[in-house]
Amino acid sequence: MSDDGSIDETLEVVNRFAGRQKQNVDIRNGPGRGACANFLTLAADPAIDSDYYAFSDQDDIWYPQKLERALSWLSTIPKDVPAFYCGRTDLMTDDGRVYGRSPLFKRAPAFANALVQSLAGGNTIVFNRATKKFLERTGVPDVVLHDWWTYQLVSAAGGAIRYDPMPMVKYRQHSQSQIGSNVGWRARSRRFRMMLHGRFSDWNQTNIAALKKLPAPIMQPASRAVLENFIKARTAPHLFDRLRYFFRSGVYRQTLLSNVGLLVAAAIKKI
Repeated sequence: MSDDGSIDETLEVVNRFAGRQKQNVDIRNGPGRGACANFLTLAADPAIDSDYYAFSDQDDIWYPQKLERALSWLSTIPKDVPAFYCGRTDLMTDDGRVYGRSPLFKRAPAFANALVQSLAGGNTIVFNRATKKFLERTGVPDVVLHDWWTYQLVSAAGGAIRYDPMPMVKYRQHSQSQIGSNVGWRARSRRFRMMLHGRFSDWNQTNIAALKKLPAPIMQPASRAVLENFIKARTAPHLFDRLRYFFRSGVYRQTLLSNVGLLVAAAIKKI
């Protein structure tokens, strides 16, 4: 467990919990650079060694069968193949009331999707040792989100990804949620405005800078081609060229409406 500078009673609660466990609970100080760097610092630590790993946001609730469901799939993947499990979430209020679910994504996970969309929240992710070794090699890059980066990294390497349509986590929505859910027209409208103001473009620029540093053994040639065309789609001065490279890249989001927004963003140089 890595505490990244909490100012509430987090450490007291964790210490009480640790005192009741037979297993050792390691409590450390985070890097003080926000949630993404905090998670990646743990993931990149070679001293943390196991067959499987899971990101955990402490104010969310896992259903009892989450790990069993994840490991039943991960155990079928060859150990040298980077793989991670993720999925939908039930949405709950501060007081634990479930009021909906995250969108159901039906298109296949792939690097062309990972470039422009984070498939699932980190609170749903469980990954194998091969993924952990990649995270160790890439360290703590300047990226937007640890879960989005894990999706980009594993898909760039041609790894295995399982998106579970059955929610295994209750995701607590509150005013301090870093990103929040994408459910409802209000949320979609907010994200569209963020795109118009360049937020989406800034995120992509940050992630692309990290992806360009990936060594060839990690990023597969097909993924490199997708990335190069996407970069051209972002930077070409003329509309026709931007759209040509956009379609050549094959990037996509998971729903029709968000793909329309993605195409608009490409047309107006906001990707």
